[in-house]
Amino acid sequence: MLDFFTIFSKGGIVLWCFQGTSQLFTPSINALVKTVILQQRTGSNSFNHESLTLKYKLDNEFELVFVVAYQKILQLSYVDKFLNDIQLEFRDKYKDDLSHGNLSRNFDFTETFQRMLRVQEDESKQEAKAPKAMRTFEESQKSKKTVSSMIENKKDEKKAVKVKDNKNSKSANSPAPGQKPPAVEVTSSPGNGTIKDGEMDEETLRKNRELLFARGKKKPVVSKSPEPNKKTKSARVWELNGKNSGSLDFSNADTEATQNGMLEDKKSMPTKAELELVNTMSGQLKDIETDSSEEEDDDEEVEEEKAPIPKQKASKSSGGFGMFSMFKNLVGSKTLSKEDLAPVLEKMKDHLIAKNVAADISSKLCESVAAKIEGKVLGTFGSVTATVKAALQESCMQILEPQRRVDILRDAMEARQQRRPFVIAFCGVNGVGKSTNLAKVCFWLIENGFRVLIAACDTFRAGAVEQLRTHVRKLNALHPPEKHNGQQMVQLYEKGYGKDAAGIAMEAINYARDCHIDICLVDTAGRMQDNEPLMRALAKLIKVNQPDLVLFVGEALVGNEAVDQLTKFNQALADHSNMTQPRLIDGIILTKFDTIDDKVGAAISMTYTTGQPIVFVGTGQTYTDIRNLNARAVVSALLKA
Repeated sequence: MLDFFTIFSKGGIVLWCFQGTSQLFTPSINALVKTVILQQRTGSNSFNHESLTLKYKLDNEFELVFVVAYQKILQLSYVDKFLNDIQLEFRDKYKDDLSHGNLSRNFDFTETFQRMLRVQEDESKQEAKAPKAMRTFEESQKSKKTVSSMIENKKDEKKAVKVKDNKNSKSANSPAPGQKPPAVEVTSSPGNGTIKDGEMDEETLRKNRELLFARGKKKPVVSKSPEPNKKTKSARVWELNGKNSGSLDFSNADTEATQNGMLEDKKSMPTKAELELVNTMSGQLKDIETDSSEEEDDDEEVEEEKAPIPKQKASKSSGGFGMFSMFKNLVGSKTLSKEDLAPVLEKMKDHLIAKNVAADISSKLCESVAAKIEGKVLGTFGSVTATVKAALQESCMQILEPQRRVDILRDAMEARQQRRPFVIAFCGVNGVGKSTNLAKVCFWLIENGFRVLIAACDTFRAGAVEQLRTHVRKLNALHPPEKHNGQQMVQLYEKGYGKDAAGIAMEAINYARDCHIDICLVDTAGRMQDNEPLMRALAKLIKVNQPDLVLFVGEALVGNEAVDQLTKFNQALADHSNMTQPRLIDGIILTKFDTIDDKVGAAISMTYTTGQPIVFVGTGQTYTDIRNLNARAVVSALLKA
C-alpha cells in the first residue's frame, strides 16, 4: 500500500529509496523540502501534495530525514509506527557508518524494509478482521459487587433521600416573598423566658414585641448635603457671545470657492522639512535601523544587531536570556527528549505570545523547534542555552527571509521595456493605512524616475478620493513638472463613488498604457475578512485585471487577528476567482511598526501564514518613513527578554 519510501540526509544525499509504483515522486519530495523542512515548519509530521500524503521523521543525531508517501484517499493507521520502527532499525544497523559520516557506501536496506513492511501489514489486517471480543461476566464491574455492598448502598441512598426530603420541607416552610415569617418558639433557660404550660413569661413577650415593632419601622432617609468645596459645572461661554460674525458667513459661493482654493493651495504647498526629503530615496529602500549591542552569556560574548527598541539588558544572575534560563536545569552530556523539553517549550510559547505572536503560530513554532533539536546529544552543561536559542533564532530567520526576491524597481523597468504599466494592487482591512502607505510607495517610485497613476478604486468610504487627491497635489508639489521635462509625475484616475471598482481599475490600467505611464497603483476599499460580498468584489478586481503584484496591508499591532485576516483574504481570492491557479497575496506591507516597541510578533505571524515576504515596513508619518524588513533585527527583538 505504500507507494514510496526514502531516506536522505539534510545535506541532500539520498541514502536509500523504495518505489512501489511508477509514479514520479520528485515534485512531492521537492515540495516537502522547500515548504516544510527549509521553512522550519516541521512541527507536524504530515504533508499533503496533490494526491499524496507524505509523512516524515527527523533524526537530529545523524541529520537524516525519513519520508514515506501513499495515496491521500487511503487511511493507513500503521504508518506512524512503521516510520518509527524503520528509523530505529536503520540507525541500529548502520550506526557506525553514520557516526563516522560514511554516507557514500551502499546501504542495502531493501530486504529488511520488505520484511518489516509485510509484518506490519499482516498485523494491521489481523486487527481489522478480528472482531472485538465481548467481556465476560467475571471481567465486568457488576461481578465485583457483593450482596453486602448492594445493601449498604441502598441504605446510603435512603439516607440521602431523607436528607433531601428534609431540605425540601425546610424550603417549603420558608415564607414566600412579601409574607411575614411564622412565629418561632424560643426556648431559654429557667428564669429567662422559659415556656411553661405552653405560655411564655412576660419578659420574653415584651422583648418579642419590641423586635416586631422595630421591623415595621423604616429607617429615616438621610439627605446628603452637597460638599461646600465641591466645584459645580459652569456654563460654557462662547466667543462673540453667540452673535453672528461676518468671518463665519460662507453663504457667498464665490467667497467659499476662493477660500477652498486657498486652503487646497496651502495644503499642497510643501514645507521646508518636506522639501529637504526630495532626492533622498533613490535606489533600493534602506533596512530598519539597528543598534549594535553586546550581550554577555555565561560562556561567551555574542555581538548581535538590535532593532531601535529601548534596551532592557538581562542580569547575569538571571542566566542572560530570560526565558531560556530554564534550560540550565537540564543535565549535560545527554540526548534531548520531548520530556526534557516540555516545560521549557511551554515557557517559550508564553514568551512568544507576550511578543504578540499568534497563539496558534507560537505552538507550531515551538513544535518545530522541538522536532529540530530532539535527539541531539549535548556535550557540555552550558551548551543547552546556546543550542536552543540558536534553533529558535534559525527557525525565525528562515520564516522571515523571503522565498523569492521581490524587486519592484527591476520589474517596473522590465514592464516599461514591454510598453505596459506595472500594476500593484493594495488590499486589507479597514483603517490599517492603505492609502497612506500607497502614497509612500508612490513617493519612492517618483524618486527613482517612474511616472505613477493612482487608481481611486475605493468607491465606498467617504473621503477616500479626496484623500488621494490631497496626496497627489502634495507629491506634484514636491516633484513639479518643471524638474521632469514638463511631465506630471503623479496623476489620479477617479470616477467618483458608488461605481464598480473592477471596472475603474481596468479603465485606469488602459489609460496608463495609452499615456505611457510606468506604474499604476490600485487603491481598494477596506473590508473585513468575513464580509463575503466585499471579498467577492475584491476577487473580481484581481481576476479581471491580473495585477503584477498583490500587496496585503496589515498592522503590526495585531496578533491572532493577523492570521485570521491573511488566511481568509487568501481563501476568498482562491474561492471566488473560479480559476485553477488563482492569484493570491504576493507580499505584505506591515504598517505602524514604530508603535509596537519590541512586540514584533505580528511579522512572524503574517509571514508564517502565507509564506510570502514582507515587502515594506511603515515606520512613521512622512513619505520617507518606509523601509525594508531587517529579519535579524526583528528576531533579535523577538528573543529579547
